[in-house]
This record gives sequence, structure tokens and C-alpha cells, in this order.
Amino acid sequence: MRLAFWMSIAALLYVYGGFAMLIIIVGRLRQRQVRKQEITPTVSLIIAAYNEEKNIAARLDNAIKLDYPAEALQIIVASDGSDDATNAIVASYSDSRVHLLELPRRGKIPALNDAVKHATGEILVFSDANSMYDAQALRMLSRNFADAQVGGVAGNTIYTKLSKSDSSSQGEDLYWSYDKWLKEMESLTGSIISAHGAIYAIRRDLYRPITDSAVTDDFAISTLVIEQGYRLVFESEARAYEPPLPAAEREFRRKVRLMTRGIRSILLRRSLLNPFRYGFYSVELFTHKVLRRLVPCILLVLLVSSVALQSRGMIYAAVAAGQILFYSLACCGYLLREQKLGRLKFLYIPFFYCLANFAALVAMIKVLQGHQIERWQPQRTVSGA
Repeated sequence: MRLAFWMSIAALLYVYGGFAMLIIIVGRLRQRQVRKQEITPTVSLIIAAYNEEKNIAARLDNAIKLDYPAEALQIIVASDGSDDATNAIVASYSDSRVHLLELPRRGKIPALNDAVKHATGEILVFSDANSMYDAQALRMLSRNFADAQVGGVAGNTIYTKLSKSDSSSQGEDLYWSYDKWLKEMESLTGSIISAHGAIYAIRRDLYRPITDSAVTDDFAISTLVIEQGYRLVFESEARAYEPPLPAAEREFRRKVRLMTRGIRSILLRRSLLNPFRYGFYSVELFTHKVLRRLVPCILLVLLVSSVALQSRGMIYAAVAAGQILFYSLACCGYLLREQKLGRLKFLYIPFFYCLANFAALVAMIKVLQGHQIERWQPQRTVSGA
């Protein structure tokens, strides 16, 4: 029990503190800066869509108005069997840059594979259908490709505030603030772990069709560049804006779905875990995508061992009491998530932390049961709502 207790403590300290310190140290030692220049290569902006009639017009209006040379921009909407007004809305645009691919319902990854076949740009930019780009976003992404070692660039996803959302959206915003800081540090080590689907770009000649439809598309596509020996970097000035999901239940379902696909993505890219070939990136990947997913199990071991050992010393009793208090605050945060009181940090942080880790536990169980999610059901909030 003592061994289990101290190993759990060590693992959690590494995941939430030691890893960040390691990133900072390696980043300062390596200082892998990107050689940026103001360039405008041809770009294909790819938007995968399934029943996006509420968002697609705003998304296309935003794309058309981007500050990028018109002759260098192609906009592709890959409609994955949409049976609402999505196709009609896209087809109504007379702008020659806008192209509609009406595809049968097969899933997001086959839709993206087909879209890339029709892409003519030197750079592929992938976007969600409810993402709104800053006017300079494509220029900010493109300038990184002046560095020949850069194969992919992840943009900066910013979650907008919704007046009707519960406290889980604040937890999501806090998590992404930390994650973006971590990405900036990771870039200095060489590469970030992966990109977020709202805004990222890769060189066209590095794209390889994804054959497993049950993986996370942004992870599988963005890590292609690392697998081929190029850098994947973070560009904080390439901003995309998305509304968070307004309710904890929807956010939980989204996380379960993403983590289920994410675990399968690790299996797809398991070769990247080889430190003899991919160096420090393998350490980053293992910590962030493997060890973090195991945190729910580590927390359970810590709770059981600390409760069992609480009569053996003050440290065990204090850790047991601290966990019970933390989980009690999480329960209160859940019950008060739609109230003003629930937006206080000491309630919504434990609530969101437990929501995320419980989602990871459910996802692990689903993967062990052989569960696959091949078709996507976007849990969208209308842009600008």
C-alpha cells in the first residue's frame, strides 16, 4: 500500500508539475526558434461539414473576408452526407474560390481525404465549421513555412464567452489557457505534441490518407509531419474563435468521444513513442497522451491507498482528507454549475477536473471493450451565439 501511495504521488507530481518544468528546461537549452518570413504560398482551406446549416454561411463569409491574396486561396467544403440545407447554402456562393464536395455519409476522415485530393494549395489549412478566423490568421500560419524544417503549424484556438453556458465552459477555457502556454514551451523544444482541429496547417506534400476512421483527425493529420521528420510548431498570432459547449453533459459526451478516438490515435501513431528515433518528442507524447489518460486510475489508487493507510501517519490522513474535500467540492460545483456561486474557481476547477478525468476513464473502458467511433456527430454551438 505504501508503495502504491508514493508511486501515485510521484506520478501525479510529474504529470502536473515535473513535466512542465522539464519542458521549460529543455526548451531553454534547445531554443528551437522558427525562421519566419512574410510569404503567401497557395492555400487550400478545408472545412469538413455535417449538417452545419446554422454555421456554414458565417464560416464562409469569414473565410472569404480573410486578408490573404484571393488568387492564392481555395476554400473547400467537404460535406459528409449532410441532409439539411448545408449543401444548398454552400452552392449559393458565387465566389470562385468556394468549392463544394457533396460526399456520401462515411465519416469525417474519409471526407478530409477526399477534400485533399481536390486541394490545389501548397499548404493545407484545416478548420471546424464553427470556427471564425482572425483576418490575419492565414498569413500568420503561412509565415512559419518559410522555415524549411517546419512541416506543420497549429494555430491559437480561443473560446468565446457564452452568456447561457454553465461553469464547465470556464473550466474548458482555463484548461486551454494552460495548454496553449505549454504549446509555446514545446515549440522551443522542437515540436508540439499535436494540433487542435479549429486551425492548423501542414504542407500538402506531407499529407498521407488516414486509413483508420475511428481516430482523432487533427492528431492523426498533424503528427504526420513529425513522423516524416519535420517540425510541428505553435503560432499564437494565428487566432481562431470558437464557442465552448454550454452544458456540462454535452461537454462530457464530447470528451468521451474525443478521448476514445484519441486513444486509438496513439495506437495508430505508436511508432512516435520510440525515443531512439523521435527523441524528446516521444517523452512529450507519452506524458501528455498516455500518462495523462491514466490519471483516473492513478487517482483511484491514491484514494484507496491513502484511506487504507490513514491510521499509519499524518501524511496519509491528510492526503485522504484532501481528496475527500476536493471531490466534495467537485460535487458541489456540479450541482451549482448553472448558478453564480458555481462560477467560483474553488468549485468549477474541481468540477471540471473530475469531469475530464471521468471522461478519460469512460473512454479507456470503451477502447478496451473494442468500441469504435467512425462517424461524427458534431456537438456544435452556433458561432456568435
